[in-house]
Amino acid sequence: MNINEINPFLKLLSDESASVIKKYFRTIVGVEDKVDFSPVTIADKLAEEKMRELILKEFPDHGIIGEEFGNYNSDAEYVWVLDPIDGTKSFISGALSFGTLIALLKDGKPIVGVINHPILDEFLIGDNYQSKLNGQVVQIKQNSNLSKATLLTTDHLNIGKYKNQNRFDELIKSVKLYRNWGDCYGYYLLATGFADIMIDPIMSVWDSMALIPIVKGAGGVITDYEGNDAVKGNSIIAATPQLHPIVINVLNNKGL
Repeated sequence: MNINEINPFLKLLSDESASVIKKYFRTIVGVEDKVDFSPVTIADKLAEEKMRELILKEFPDHGIIGEEFGNYNSDAEYVWVLDPIDGTKSFISGALSFGTLIALLKDGKPIVGVINHPILDEFLIGDNYQSKLNGQVVQIKQNSNLSKATLLTTDHLNIGKYKNQNRFDELIKSVKLYRNWGDCYGYYLLATGFADIMIDPIMSVWDSMALIPIVKGAGGVITDYEGNDAVKGNSIIAATPQLHPIVINVLNNKGL
């Protein structure tokens, strides 16, 4: 499948899901708790339903993995991975930093990823070789100085819950700026050159697959927390090429 040929369909998925989500943004929507106590709204469900409908109409032999409605034909050569609202907590709080994540896998590996910010009207796409924001090529920072770096994570409390809090605190002390500008928005800031390091100690497949070709396409490095293949892991460290090995060393108790 040619990446350039699939781009218009990815934009269609983004636009159609965005039209659903916008109807419910900053309105009074019912919030349900899933089994893992994470929130879900009707906007999450309807947006994913719309994308599934479009995918199965256009590519009936493809598989789908979605956060809200599970797996369909997930052993297929091509599989779509969907997170209709990445950052539901931000969405229900009226914040702008949530987005829709769309990935296309070929034989289990992400070949294209999208971060679409419905309210901001920003469409970021990457194919492991190049990333574009609304049609314009983006590049990650070329920063090798940890003391000048901006470090982001989604939820500070998750660090100590899943990884070594003391090592992360050492990293915080070593950077210039630390903020919880997280979910897909943090990776968007990294890929577009406004942040240097983005870390999540726990991730699901629908959280991570779209991010991999975007970060790589922008010239960044993305792995799991220990520096292994992000596709097989359940955590993410994404950073500039110069800082990534330094961050891995600090977080895994290998010193600066």
